Amino acid sequence: MLIGAACSQAQAQTSVTIYGRVDAGVDYQSSVALKDANGNLTGQTGSKLAASGNQWGTSMIGFKGTEDLGGGLSAFFLLESGFDATKGTTNGSALFNRRSYVGLNGSAGSIKFGKNLFIVNDIWYLDPTGQQFMGTASLVKGRNWPGANNVIEYQTPTWSGFNATAQTSLGEQAGSTKNGRSDGISLVYTNGGLELRGIYDVIRDTNGRYTDVYSASKDLIVGGTYTIDALKLYAGYENISAPDTAAPTDPDKLNHYWIGVNYTLTPALTLIGGAFHAKLNHDAGSASLFMVGANYNLSKRTLLYTAIGTVRNKGNANFGTEFDNPLPGHAQNGGYAGISHTF
Repeated sequence: MLIGAACSQAQAQTSVTIYGRVDAGVDYQSSVALKDANGNLTGQTGSKLAASGNQWGTSMIGFKGTEDLGGGLSAFFLLESGFDATKGTTNGSALFNRRSYVGLNGSAGSIKFGKNLFIVNDIWYLDPTGQQFMGTASLVKGRNWPGANNVIEYQTPTWSGFNATAQTSLGEQAGSTKNGRSDGISLVYTNGGLELRGIYDVIRDTNGRYTDVYSASKDLIVGGTYTIDALKLYAGYENISAPDTAAPTDPDKLNHYWIGVNYTLTPALTLIGGAFHAKLNHDAGSASLFMVGANYNLSKRTLLYTAIGTVRNKGNANFGTEFDNPLPGHAQNGGYAGISHTF
């Protein structure tokens, strides 16, 4: 009886949940740049029809739990792995390739240690597509999607609609506190239907330098959303810089702008639209992406989705609707449709 009572008490104080999502469908891109066996461009293009995995959202499985420690303090953990449902393969070699952290939460905020998505992923709140494959990541070649290891992260309580999160990802290299380290802060203010957000982050290479706008750079994002009944409006601006870029002719700055809209036509159907524009310096070109899509909820857990888009490149830019790029200066069309089920 004592054992049973102890178990009942532990169950009342502790909660563990298994959750996940499976996403798959079909995907099409036109004008994909063809390469030879050595990976060199052939100067020709072709269309690509493929199964889609994670175009709408990452397939994942996770485990999360909390324990009430008393006095308003609780402990929590989260373990999460992403995978490609079309192949049954994980998104990386790590067992928990998206998140694996433990932390404490109380009246002073929360702190967590482990692995997490890098703080720039908060752009999700400013993306009319919810960071689908055609969205805010397209014209920055995935700069907004990285994960982060060796994380220490603190989030404040919410005061009068204001909240802040600070994150550092330690490089763990002897003799340097900067080499391989990433840092960022995300600020948000909400008031009724208005949400304003600012994000600043830096990703350093293994030498502590900013050498590539898409992988080792400084990033500033500002934007907001405004909800009026069934209509939600989006607007954002992003500035990426890599002042240590090696070649003087390589781009070291990128300016990215976007607007978008979500409209809840019925409780089950949401229409999506977005327009994105990016411009590189040093005559590296510019591009515009236009997309429309729809989400249809068959139930609380099962969703049908579709999206189509077109990207128009100028100069030497070769941005794609997704990640199979066209030749520099060429246009590309694309689209995908699929089903997503959460559990």
